[in-house]
Amino acid sequence: MTTQEVLEQLDRLFPDARCELKHENNYQMAVAVVLSAQTTDASVNRVTPALFAAYPDAASLAGADRHDVEQKIASLGLYRNKAKAIQGMAQGMVERFDGQVPDNRKDLMSLPGVGRKCANVILSECYGVPALAVDTHVSRIARRWGWAQETDDLTTIEQKLCRRVPKERWIRTHHQLIFFGRYLCHARNPECWRCPFVRMCKEKNKNFRQPQAK
Repeated sequence: MTTQEVLEQLDRLFPDARCELKHENNYQMAVAVVLSAQTTDASVNRVTPALFAAYPDAASLAGADRHDVEQKIASLGLYRNKAKAIQGMAQGMVERFDGQVPDNRKDLMSLPGVGRKCANVILSECYGVPALAVDTHVSRIARRWGWAQETDDLTTIEQKLCRRVPKERWIRTHHQLIFFGRYLCHARNPECWRCPFVRMCKEKNKNFRQPQAK
């Protein structure tokens, strides 16, 4: 399949793909993105209402008691490291950016807890800046489709995808690839029997066993 055919098929599969992290402003989005590392969006959405109620802005989070922050996100994996990261990010925002989420990659990545993937998500969601963030779903799909090599790191995969996908589609394609990986092309037991891309897929352990109707 050509790239254009793949993109058109993604449009048919997931026309309404979007960020599933619940947030009401840029601060909440930035915190949620950092918390989402190595866990599901659903898990993050379960802890953020209480977290944001207690700490509604960067200043309140920056000055919070670390133990209390940890307790509010304790159901997440690596919650101690994540509490340290979101507080460090909030402190950096207060000290250097007037409590605001920076609108460029350099400043974002200068904050604790914000790597390139997080920065790309924040830029695209908060400011509409074209970016194609590469997480575990996106990297898995790119490799399975042969759009990236197994040995490619995340930055290399991002560069390859950005060369292949038109810039005006980066944000939309990012969300569609995540939905595809989350709801169809799983890391284990991908649903190959209903995948329109199965002929181009490089995955050796394809799964054509359909679940039995209950």
